[in-house]
Amino acid sequence: MQTVDFFTPIVDDPYSFGQIAAANALSDIYAMGGKPLTVLNIVAFPISVLDKSILGDILRGAADKVQEAGATLVGGHSIDDKEPKFGLAVTGLVHPDKVRTNAGAQVGDKLILTKPIGVGILTTSIKKDQLSPEETVRLTTVMSTLNKKAAEIMEPYDVHACTDVTGFGLLGHASEMAKGSNHGLIIRQGDVPMLPRVRELAEQGFVPGGTKNNFAHLEGSILYPEEMDQLSRYILCDAVTSGGLLISVVPEQSEDLLKELVDAGVEAALIGEVTEEHPGQIAVIAAQ
Repeated sequence: MQTVDFFTPIVDDPYSFGQIAAANALSDIYAMGGKPLTVLNIVAFPISVLDKSILGDILRGAADKVQEAGATLVGGHSIDDKEPKFGLAVTGLVHPDKVRTNAGAQVGDKLILTKPIGVGILTTSIKKDQLSPEETVRLTTVMSTLNKKAAEIMEPYDVHACTDVTGFGLLGHASEMAKGSNHGLIIRQGDVPMLPRVRELAEQGFVPGGTKNNFAHLEGSILYPEEMDQLSRYILCDAVTSGGLLISVVPEQSEDLLKELVDAGVEAALIGEVTEEHPGQIAVIAAQ
């Protein structure tokens, strides 16, 4: 299996940016049940404008995450560009009979999410100097955490579908699972883990354009409760960088999987289930 992903900096610290970009690129391999083997760096950098040490820090951050993943850096490609961009092309290995896709969810499955949402709103807030240093560290830690541990823990369980939550947001990637499986999903808003101050900062106007585009793109695919306000809907659609795994697991194993994840330090939560009702759509249940 192969995947590729790269993007512009979303945090100021170049080392952290390298870590986040690497974790994000590696995530697709983990979501499919695979193990990353080799990676190639993809670099765009204004070499005549920015100090080369910045690029060195980006590459060092990525290399540390690649090492943590147990993969090998085998090269890459760079170009001179006006705006820095960085990511990885990743090759992984999985047995053909054990590939996890986003299209196999079955009625009755429970849905587990392994990282909190709200990343897009908080990274937008960073650009406006709205986060404290401690909040920035917390956000960076979430984004730079590999999905390796979650993927390894779920491996022996009867997982029917899995996807990583990234740019299309929680509801966007969950919608792909619903459509691909031709079943309905139920998402309980109150059970979805969320980073601190997400609601507060959304109320102050720090909702990124990508999040609003996600919401618009999902029109007709999501059944929201009438009483749910617009900001709550945006938050569930918030564009994520290097998010967690959304796992569809047989109901009788869901509590054991959740406990094992939490005991291992994964910020996991059981957020919903798969239903035969409203196939291809998601019904959101508002927080009580």
